[in-house]
Amino acid sequence: MTTQSWTLARVMEEGRRLRNWGRWGADDQIGTLNLITPEKIKEGAALVRQGRIISCALPYDAKGPQTGSGRRFNPMLRMMLTGTDFQAGTPENPYGLGFADDMIIMPLQAGTQWDGFGHCFADGKMYNDRDMHLVTSQGAQVNGIEQVADKVATRGVLLDIARFKGVPWLEPGTPVTIADLEACATAVGVEVGRGDALLVRTGHMAMCRARGSWEGYAGGDAPGLCLETGAWLHAREVAAVATDTWGMEVRPNETPDTYQPLHRILIPNMGLLVGEIFDLDRLAEDCAADGVYEFFFVAPPLPFTGAVGSPLNAYAIK
Repeated sequence: MTTQSWTLARVMEEGRRLRNWGRWGADDQIGTLNLITPEKIKEGAALVRQGRIISCALPYDAKGPQTGSGRRFNPMLRMMLTGTDFQAGTPENPYGLGFADDMIIMPLQAGTQWDGFGHCFADGKMYNDRDMHLVTSQGAQVNGIEQVADKVATRGVLLDIARFKGVPWLEPGTPVTIADLEACATAVGVEVGRGDALLVRTGHMAMCRARGSWEGYAGGDAPGLCLETGAWLHAREVAAVATDTWGMEVRPNETPDTYQPLHRILIPNMGLLVGEIFDLDRLAEDCAADGVYEFFFVAPPLPFTGAVGSPLNAYAIK
């Protein structure tokens, strides 16, 4: 159970209270990623002891979780040149050397992805007091995802809440509370701190896989972080947070009069990098096997200029 009741007015107040506008200067566009210092990167790199890489990304293909909700669809691979083209003589192949070429059509937030700081507006503003009108049909004129292209390499921590609670997955609508995060961290012997990337596994993907369907995953009810965790993430000075759910926060939302209220607090106010649709199942199995829940986390977005989100292939390196 959550420990507080929330209204839109309280969410707005909490956003102002946790606001990081101006903390790193009026021109800042990377928010809490400022907390990833050279020393923090070296701390993360020192966790590589086995030389093993675990990807935390879903494959980008037509079998993904999108159903058209919010205008998002699954990635579509389209071939521009193929072996059969060359075999048919179109184009000509006089030297015996042919090429294949391809393209991808997808919303940038169709699969495993980071929410950029131009993705979410609160009362007409995005992170660091920028007007939402600066995101135009030409893209984000400030706070574009390209600003953080070389910023996401740090110590990563996995909190597998489902395993900690002894269940294969948390049921949709289950809030992950501060008490859950702290008890899980204590149980696996880690502490979440300044400049860390926090990965929270609810088991929601495992549920979809067990049922053989993504039905309800995109935009439906889901376990996730509850509103009280915004203050905890702020106090711990976490640099980035990601979950295995479509929307990171618990759904149905805790407020009857607003939508995705934790997004309102974390992205435009705190400037916290938020990740969604991370595939944490294989990492969770690995961490349970060796008892090590911290690792070097390397997860840069693709630097699409002016984009407000980005796909990625996130690495947990042990």
